[in-house]
Amino acid sequence: MPLTLPQQQSQMSDKKFIVGAQEWCSLSKLDVAAVKVRVDSGAKTSSIHAFNIEPFTRNSASGSSEQWVRFDLHPLQKSRRAVIRCEAPVVDRRLVRSSNGTSENRFVICTPVTLNGHTWDIQLTLTNRDAMGFRMLLGREAMSGRILVDSEERYLHGTGGEDQLELLYGMTMRNPGTGLKIGVLASNPNLYSNRRLLEAGEILGHEMVFLNISQCYMKLDADYPAVHYRDGRILNDLDAVIPRIKPSMTFYGCALTRHFESLGIFALNRADAISRSRDKLYSLQLLQKHGLDIPITGYANSPNDTEKLIEMVGGAPLIVKLLEGTQGRGVVLAETTKAAESVINAMKSLRANLLVQEYIKEAGGSDLRCFMIDGKVAAAIEREAAPGEFRANLHRGGTATLTDITAEEEALAVKAAKTLKLDVAGVDIIRSRRGPLLLEVNSSPGLEGIESATGQDVACMMVRSIEQQLSGINEQVKLAVG
Repeated sequence: MPLTLPQQQSQMSDKKFIVGAQEWCSLSKLDVAAVKVRVDSGAKTSSIHAFNIEPFTRNSASGSSEQWVRFDLHPLQKSRRAVIRCEAPVVDRRLVRSSNGTSENRFVICTPVTLNGHTWDIQLTLTNRDAMGFRMLLGREAMSGRILVDSEERYLHGTGGEDQLELLYGMTMRNPGTGLKIGVLASNPNLYSNRRLLEAGEILGHEMVFLNISQCYMKLDADYPAVHYRDGRILNDLDAVIPRIKPSMTFYGCALTRHFESLGIFALNRADAISRSRDKLYSLQLLQKHGLDIPITGYANSPNDTEKLIEMVGGAPLIVKLLEGTQGRGVVLAETTKAAESVINAMKSLRANLLVQEYIKEAGGSDLRCFMIDGKVAAAIEREAAPGEFRANLHRGGTATLTDITAEEEALAVKAAKTLKLDVAGVDIIRSRRGPLLLEVNSSPGLEGIESATGQDVACMMVRSIEQQLSGINEQVKLAVG
């Protein structure tokens, strides 16, 4: 049976009707024409997939302030092409424990649902259900006294064909943006962050191109400078590039980004800013110069200074960091002075550049990751190290949860990104007895952990930043010419 648009909606009668464990329904007040729902009497609370959740206040007709929430949702499973922007009054905040045991404080809204021609009001909690099998869950609170569930049946009241869903959501797609041509400058097109950026740009109406750094080469010429690609393309027609340069490609990747900039192509993170962030010692010196609080850090060239270096940071336990390390690699916890001396001297014998840093024991293996876009905190998570591990990096088995940061922590993150002049940055902060301390600033922060934990569409925010910055540049050109 094909899915049809809801016709005249009838209010729910006292008579119960039977539904399958999976059905299609609509949410007229949210402009959701069709969404696949899992009907589960084992779950108490109903929920809907939501991201970019933003609470705000609105004045009522009587002049009093009411709390509302706006959010985006993708109504179709495993697809981000259809995007709906929603607003609704907040009726509650509720602590909900998910099936995996984690708890989340969710916004609750009330909206009518239509299923099999019947319409009634239900409460929905807002949460990111990207990893779930269904964008919507109908729990027993919403079905009590209204419907009966036959768990052996599926889609008793219609199924949705792809052609009909395309028709339903053809008019609710995001309007095409300015039609920019944007290159993602990276090494692996299959990484989550790179795939999300390509996908987000296409959703916003731009032509997205993946560019493998190692397959690009440059022509330096006073008259006809260019960037060429191995397949024969000339890349001078790009409007912008998003550099996602892995550490081993820093030198060439920054040179390539710098060449794009010389052609008048906008880079979301300029080459000089990326270079500053990749030099851990230089970046810490810049941050210290601008008055940002960092852990006590020591650096020396000679093995003869090892003992004094250890004393300088307060003795063991302490952290030893390779300057070229990333994602937690090249970071060692030395728990005793003897262990610290052995690690430092071993690394120096290999002519490795390293930092020695005080160990913040009270942090308990956790830190904060603030994702910065255009000088603002777009999203923030707390990362917790895996059992037996002191590094909170997600690549080392750490876990990430949504968190609220203090005004002091936010100010520290904002100043760090501005000091290094990064449009996009992952600012890592650790909580200590003397206040928040800045660990490091990452110029190519990963998107998977931050998007999964916060429900924010960070990739879309990054592309929006390019739109806004290029729009501002064009306005300046018009003023200068006019």
